[in-house]
Amino acid sequence: MSVQLISESKCFDGKLGFYRHHSFSCNGEMRFAVYQPPHASYEPVPVLYFLSGLTCTEENFMAKAGAQRFAAKYGLMLVVPDTSPRNTGIPGEDDDWDFGTGAGFYVDATVEPWASHYRMYSYIVDELPVVIAENFLVLTERKSIFGHSMGGHGALICAMRNPQQYRSVSAFAPIAAPMRCPWGQKAFSRYLGEDQESWCEYDATELVKQVGYHSQILIDQGTADQFLAEQLLVDTFEQACIEVDQPLNLRYQEGYDHSYYFIASFIEDHIRHHAIALLQ
Repeated sequence: MSVQLISESKCFDGKLGFYRHHSFSCNGEMRFAVYQPPHASYEPVPVLYFLSGLTCTEENFMAKAGAQRFAAKYGLMLVVPDTSPRNTGIPGEDDDWDFGTGAGFYVDATVEPWASHYRMYSYIVDELPVVIAENFLVLTERKSIFGHSMGGHGALICAMRNPQQYRSVSAFAPIAAPMRCPWGQKAFSRYLGEDQESWCEYDATELVKQVGYHSQILIDQGTADQFLAEQLLVDTFEQACIEVDQPLNLRYQEGYDHSYYFIASFIEDHIRHHAIALLQ
């Protein structure tokens, strides 16, 4: 699967590039960003995937999180996909900021017209790793995943459903129980239909009770996050972890909100968390 380079810049002695390619999962063009640490030019390195939140593209994390410095320090490749297909021609895909364009929710839609393009789960788990392996020097068996908000939800479900594929998982302010919050209910009902049994496989709180994860999950959550009580429901996920003895390091960060300033403040901790798993 070939990719087309859109732009490239030197960054901390490595390379930051933005790419596009035809996606079979999403039936159209998808974009992603890759940061290659300095030695990725001559030897394969582990890969750390970051999934972004609502309204974001493949650019936000690379521009705002300050992650490249620490990816270079630990020798990890960063891969950041877009958050949804775009310009599919589906009527209404641009009507809402929390559904459709920029809001793929990392599920495989089963309801038309969304099912023909919005298959972000398969794109992240199955297709994108193949694209990365065929176009970059990577250690294909050394992958981890993390994300923010909607992307935190995505990282958690991808890791728990594919524990042998991802060595570690973490999240910033994830939508941790989407079946129980307005954002998740809106997206799931439209992408997946009204049968809520089908929603469970995309709900981190349900998945941790059903299958769990093989190692400790790291979550950072700001106490001043305006979405914490109604949309994120991190405490619901924490309670589920307690019920099944799932190791969880949930850190409430006093005074922090939902922004990239929050992510930038703790990004090294998360990259170190993944480096420990990926470099063993």
